Amino acid sequence: MAQKETVAAEKVIDNVVVTVKSGKTGDFLRQLWETHQADILHFGKVLLLSLLVILIAWLFTRFARRLIYKAVEKIAKVDESIARVLYVIARTVIWLFAFLIVLDLFGINTASILTVLGACGLAVGLAMKDSLSNIASGIMLLILRPYKLGDYVECGGISGTIKEMGLFSTILVTPDGLFISAPNSQLFGAPIKNYSRNEKRRVDITVGISYGDSLEKGLEVLQDLMEKNGLILKDPAPQVLVQDLADSSVNLTLRFWTNTADYWTAYWQIKEGLKKAIESAGLNIPFPQRVVTFANAIPKQLDDK
Repeated sequence: MAQKETVAAEKVIDNVVVTVKSGKTGDFLRQLWETHQADILHFGKVLLLSLLVILIAWLFTRFARRLIYKAVEKIAKVDESIARVLYVIARTVIWLFAFLIVLDLFGINTASILTVLGACGLAVGLAMKDSLSNIASGIMLLILRPYKLGDYVECGGISGTIKEMGLFSTILVTPDGLFISAPNSQLFGAPIKNYSRNEKRRVDITVGISYGDSLEKGLEVLQDLMEKNGLILKDPAPQVLVQDLADSSVNLTLRFWTNTADYWTAYWQIKEGLKKAIESAGLNIPFPQRVVTFANAIPKQLDDK
């Protein structure tokens, strides 16, 4: 049966070639129209409807993108990354529906295709359970928003600045410029320490002065150093505390608050000014010292030798 259909198709093609070569193309087209007029009109209708469906799907994707991004912009607490994720999901759904409608217009049984796609989806889902876990974690991270783009975070042994948030992974950059791609499930399943989330941060810096120096003067000098720095907040007020009576020094802790954006600038400024302020006040930063005491005197005969 298949062989007969092949032979018949070859004869039709040969007739078309002969007709075109003989210059009777117009007669052939006229005959084709008269013979298959209904089929040609039906195919043209289906083709136009398919193009219309594709055009509508394209317009819907543009409308969905504009709608999603505007909605996200109006909600201050929603990160921009969630707009991209929602748009990708909406675009995929729209084009999937358009594809099924086009197949249905051409008379293809979409029910069987959906059944096959469902079975394939189940198999792929079982095979890619880790990836699906990353997707679920990514959606939860975008909803709960423990961090946003530009935040410096530490989580699960990973630390860096958030550069990109996706459904499968989150991209971070370390302070020394290294690229890190972390699976979302790893980030969502561990405590997240966000250094950029709060507006203010506390700084603790410890320095030692000699036991022979005046403790009151040391406290006064360090307090004055912090009060003169414009990056240190007045509320809460900066403090100087006696942290420890160490082996070689009295350790004092400078504790102050600053805006998160000014954290490292204030930290290095105070660090730089510590030595100069202490020495200018006549105080000393002692070297580590150790006293060694011999329990027994050396025998005289060994000393003579």
